[in-house]
Amino acid sequence: MLADEAEFVIGVDTHARSHTLALLDKQQQTRADVEVSACRSGHRRPLRLARLRAPGRRVWALEGTGCYGAGLARFLVGRGERVLEVERPARRERGSRTRLKSDRLDAERAARLLLAGRAGARPRLGEATAALRSLLACREGAIRARTAALNQLRAALLSAPCQLREHLQDQPRAQLLASCARLRPAACSDRERAASALTLQLLARRVQALTREAETLERELTRRVQHAAPALLDQRGVGPISAAVLLCAWSQPGRLRNEAAFARLAGAAPIPASSGKRIRHRLDRGGDRKLNRALHTIALTRRRCDPTTIAYIQRRQREGKTEREAVRCLKRYIARNLYRLLEATATTT
Repeated sequence: MLADEAEFVIGVDTHARSHTLALLDKQQQTRADVEVSACRSGHRRPLRLARLRAPGRRVWALEGTGCYGAGLARFLVGRGERVLEVERPARRERGSRTRLKSDRLDAERAARLLLAGRAGARPRLGEATAALRSLLACREGAIRARTAALNQLRAALLSAPCQLREHLQDQPRAQLLASCARLRPAACSDRERAASALTLQLLARRVQALTREAETLERELTRRVQHAAPALLDQRGVGPISAAVLLCAWSQPGRLRNEAAFARLAGAAPIPASSGKRIRHRLDRGGDRKLNRALHTIALTRRRCDPTTIAYIQRRQREGKTEREAVRCLKRYIARNLYRLLEATATTT
């Protein structure tokens, strides 16, 4: 139910505490706009408004169905409403000094995008993929905190007393962490050395704790991915983290209309960039950047150790494509194959 079928479109700009709705007819005329609370009681008000002011065929265009708009999307789908997801505008678009910005305008923009045929994915409502998203976010936070702690440890080591620094600085990372964690600040007679030893000890133990946390989360992600899409892990270059990202973006069968829409979401769709006699395409810089990063990781792994992929890149280069253009073609090929595999075998809902 898109622009040629819907009589009314309700655009929704979602936030943590409130949602702003704009009701547009097929001629893109605003019939009503309202702000409601982002809670269960607040979800009933827009539905009553839609039934009163848009009694015909209607469709909801929601931003952020995987985060701020998840509760409203579940509520509407549970009442038999047609809900589709709309991408949020890029910061460079909504932050321009020459453009106006308000929640009501954002809601109208969401509705007009749907009427123009530039949106139409089903919302990500599966509980299993929601669990994967939370585990991925937790692991990513642990990895970032571990990196920050490790950088702090190396910086603290540079300013440590000479005897302590010379003893530790040339050790490999695993050995360095173990040595720092075993330091005994109380046994140091020098106050400066005791402070440095305590700093290194605490930072090393923090890195080790965050490493164990990340490993626990990765094991849990592996278990859930094996249950939801075991065939995905059998693909060359697809690890548990990349597989979990793919499942979160795909979410459920039929959410995306075809593999081209999946490639567009992944930022792997070719965009014409021809000039004069040179005919070429470039990669899309939009879409889900986490999904794009997962595809890029898979492509790099296959380029390194998969003979078929190596031969594919070489063939594309013989055809006159640059290395970057050949990798672009490879990412589009991977997106198509993985989407078809997910549609055929995955059970995540």
